[in-house]
Amino acid sequence: MGKVNIEIDGKQLTADVGSMIIEVADEADIYIPRFCYHKKLSVAANCRMCMVDVSSLPKAVPACATPVADGMVIQTQSDRAIDAQKSVMEFLLINHPLDCPVCDQGGECELQDLSVGYGEDVSRYVEGKRVVKDKNLGPLISTDMTRCIHCTRCVRFGQEVVGIRELGATGRGEHIEIGTYIESTMDSEVSANIIDLCPVGALTAKPSRYKARAWELRESPSIAPHDCLGSNVNIHHRRGEIIRVVPRENESINEVWLSDRDRFSYQALTEGKRLLKPKIKKNGTWQETDWQTALNFAVAEMKRIIGVSKGEEFGTIVGNNSTLEESFLIQKLIRGTGCNNIDFRTRRRDFSKDQYSGVRAGFNFPLQDLDTMDATLLIAGDIRHEQPLAALRVRKSTGFGRAMAINPFDGEYNFRLYQEIQPEPHLLAQEFACVLAAAAQKQPDKINAEIKDWIEGITFTEQHAIIVDELINGEQSCILMGVYVQEHPQAEVVNWIAEQVARLTDSKWGYMTQGCNAAGNKMAGAVPNQSEFGGRATPGKNAKQMLTEGLKGYLIHNCEPDVESLWADQALANLQNAECVIALTSYEDGRVSDYSTVMLPIAGSYETSGTYVNVEGRWQSFSAAVPAPGESRPAWKVLRVLGNLLDTSGFDYESSVQIRDELKEKQENSRDKKESRKTPPELHAASEEETKRDSLGLYMVDPMVRRANALQQTSKASTHPISISRVTT
Repeated sequence: MGKVNIEIDGKQLTADVGSMIIEVADEADIYIPRFCYHKKLSVAANCRMCMVDVSSLPKAVPACATPVADGMVIQTQSDRAIDAQKSVMEFLLINHPLDCPVCDQGGECELQDLSVGYGEDVSRYVEGKRVVKDKNLGPLISTDMTRCIHCTRCVRFGQEVVGIRELGATGRGEHIEIGTYIESTMDSEVSANIIDLCPVGALTAKPSRYKARAWELRESPSIAPHDCLGSNVNIHHRRGEIIRVVPRENESINEVWLSDRDRFSYQALTEGKRLLKPKIKKNGTWQETDWQTALNFAVAEMKRIIGVSKGEEFGTIVGNNSTLEESFLIQKLIRGTGCNNIDFRTRRRDFSKDQYSGVRAGFNFPLQDLDTMDATLLIAGDIRHEQPLAALRVRKSTGFGRAMAINPFDGEYNFRLYQEIQPEPHLLAQEFACVLAAAAQKQPDKINAEIKDWIEGITFTEQHAIIVDELINGEQSCILMGVYVQEHPQAEVVNWIAEQVARLTDSKWGYMTQGCNAAGNKMAGAVPNQSEFGGRATPGKNAKQMLTEGLKGYLIHNCEPDVESLWADQALANLQNAECVIALTSYEDGRVSDYSTVMLPIAGSYETSGTYVNVEGRWQSFSAAVPAPGESRPAWKVLRVLGNLLDTSGFDYESSVQIRDELKEKQENSRDKKESRKTPPELHAASEEETKRDSLGLYMVDPMVRRANALQQTSKASTHPISISRVTT
């Protein structure tokens, strides 16, 4: 790309040919006021607030829509530029209501800020102001459309970023209105990003409306705890109460966006039925007690059951959004007592290759690379509902590349698929094997005799060949497997096929995981047969065995297996029949209070410090934004005390940072002992019964989301079932 030399406010700059003036100015930290321009959206040039003075032009021009030219001299503070900007501001304020004292955007409103510098204290217009009817966009977004200045950021966001045009403009001139045309709510899983985009108070967050002013809030950085991307957020809180959650810019993960699930789940912490004191169930009745009594009771029961059964009849289930530090301590604690039954994979059926599993995160490439893929093959992924922001990245890549899918269900896509194959769920591995056969034929020099024998007799169609061609011909290509793959009874076969197809086509590959810290849980050793960072451990029972076969005692940390697991009914029955269930939980409602024997209140997300490891293996640490209510304690502190009471060595930590640093040191001194995946046995169809189970819903994935009132009022709140394809093969 060529370069040009320009001057802005006397500053000599070099810019790319085709760049707009406002882009160059932003890079040089030269501020130009704007309303409609946004770096992630196309240029609309309809607010005209960014008018600047270009010496070679007869009048002021919009900086967002004027490309630079060699030798251009630009003034942003000249009389001509300032006069133009003041004139624009005068027009914008003609119909704007004077309700700053009651507007929820007061104190952080772009129009309010700019009117101080470019507005007048007296209006020349005496006519009545127009009034626009407010729109009901659902339980997440509140509207005051009379304030709208028609910047169209919200419209462009839906059309360009999300791929779902839920808002649009009707009418012309002073009669223009932003709305849904036919009255309806906004149902996109990322809809609330228009709140951040709106430069005035026309669109605000309904759950936090009228709760606080911007200058009253303190801001704390944190990590969203609901999907495997690890979106960066800022927690806005006042006097220990979370008021709202907003995105924190990180181009390599969530850019400037945030899913609705990550934005509004905080409501569970402020409005959910929190467990505030330890409780012990006596004669079927819950009784509040002090921490020492509750801990002593829990320790005595653990010692009794583990001692009598030599660890065989006690098991630990860890939640997917437990921190790295918590997972490490809990596996260290349970193994220190002589018990090896621990797992977090409550939605996994295939444990056949546990002995070969190393410390690998879900991706072997940066998440950001999804933006630039020439070819993306999705395997059994409902990506919009599993990882909404990853879906935005895949959509971005389809602007020049192609997305394809092999899905046993009708996924909801916000991008166009070039090829789609819909096998029956129990034939997923066989269908994917056809792609491997096609890749082997096109790349015969890359296959060995073992793979050649394995694909013997597998035929493929032209559609499979086209998919392979796209993967091979793409300069950058990837195979992306959804959460459902890891729930499939042939998950390890599908993983092996993905690895082989990626190798043959020179593609990258990775798989999405359930929850926000599955990679961290694996690293910490919260699995049977493996301690931290792939170290060998005495084999124990996995989650399926613990929940379906039944044990005498359970330690449940930050999860509800009766809702989240694939064997929910069996899990509930076995938990109810257990002699003792120790629950480390933030909430006292739900069925956890029915089957638990003792409940220990732990801090929720944003109330504790810790580390999450996202799907690409990135460690992201955070501190507590607000204190936990009542007598709740951070889970790592509760586990530390339990470890001491159980006479387990190495539980003298004073902070979660010490635990993290110890893990960092262990990681540096360890080697990933993962063995290569061995070629699976002859391929057969999976069980139809096991493959037709419904998935968790978008707003059902963890205890926190399930208790967020606003999310539960949305149209997507009910369980989102896997829609089984009826296409026959």
